[in-house]
Amino acid sequence: MKLGEIARILNGKLDGNPDIDITGITEINRAGKGDITFVTGGKYLRELKNSNASAVILKEGLNIEASDVTMPYISVENPHLSMVSLVELFYERQYIHPAKGIDFRSVIKTGKIGKDVTIYPFVCVEDDVDIGDRTVIYPFTFVGRKSKIGADSVIYSNVNIYHNVIIGKNAIIHSGAVIGSDGFGFVKDKDGNQRKIPQVGNVIIEDDVEIGANVCIDRATLESTVIKRGVKIDNLVQIAHNVTVGNNTVIAGQTGISGSCNIGANVMMGGQVGVTDHADIGDGVVLAAKSGVSGDLKSGIYSGFPAIEHNLWKRIQIGLTKLPDLIKRVRELEKKINQK
Repeated sequence: MKLGEIARILNGKLDGNPDIDITGITEINRAGKGDITFVTGGKYLRELKNSNASAVILKEGLNIEASDVTMPYISVENPHLSMVSLVELFYERQYIHPAKGIDFRSVIKTGKIGKDVTIYPFVCVEDDVDIGDRTVIYPFTFVGRKSKIGADSVIYSNVNIYHNVIIGKNAIIHSGAVIGSDGFGFVKDKDGNQRKIPQVGNVIIEDDVEIGANVCIDRATLESTVIKRGVKIDNLVQIAHNVTVGNNTVIAGQTGISGSCNIGANVMMGGQVGVTDHADIGDGVVLAAKSGVSGDLKSGIYSGFPAIEHNLWKRIQIGLTKLPDLIKRVRELEKKINQK
């Protein structure tokens, strides 16, 4: 593809020869002839000087000098987003998930299968499952009865989707995920034995959701655990029963969300965040890694355990680093006082 055509598709401003052939996309240090790469900030410009790339995508308004960029470049508002568009352009879905139809070694008990669906060997799909057009299901995946998977979704190997789970369009579920397992609900009887509370609700996953490897999302006790549109969940995340996660929220790895929490839209959770049950986290909240949420949070940035306002947490951490010297000074003062 010609560089000028790429600039047109990205709605960017080209500085350089529009007839250069671009055959691939790669990182600055790995790029060679025919490759295009990207730079998001000034600190990466010095790496660009040693790159063999044929062209580069730069952030619009980046302060550059002639010596910084010696190759043709395209200026765009958001280089990361432009790279996403280019990857989609160069590597089409058909290349990543070639349509193969339904393999005879799979067990398919439903007749509700859309057009151009790919089901690999050793998949088990139970009764009354509805599978949308162009969906791909990889080997050793189980789909329970009365579940629904929307069009253009990709379900990777060894995923377990329990009964009555609803998955929207353009979903991606990575290997080892378990969707719709029982919520962790027990109550003691008069003899002190733990009696299981039946978990008869379901899980609803809306459109454009991506779920990482080995994620567990529990079904609700009576109603629905809901993952709303555009949510992105990293590997090894636990979401308990009756939780609602709002639109476009991002959850990093090893986070655990207890039952009946309400997570707002556009929330960002760092790795290893823990959220206590029934917490209400407002829209746009940012939780730093290893934050421990013990109650409701309004919009803002939070850190620590229990999670507090981020700037306050930073001041506390600075104070903690000075604590050994402070203790030493107090002991010296005590010694002087005792000597009098």
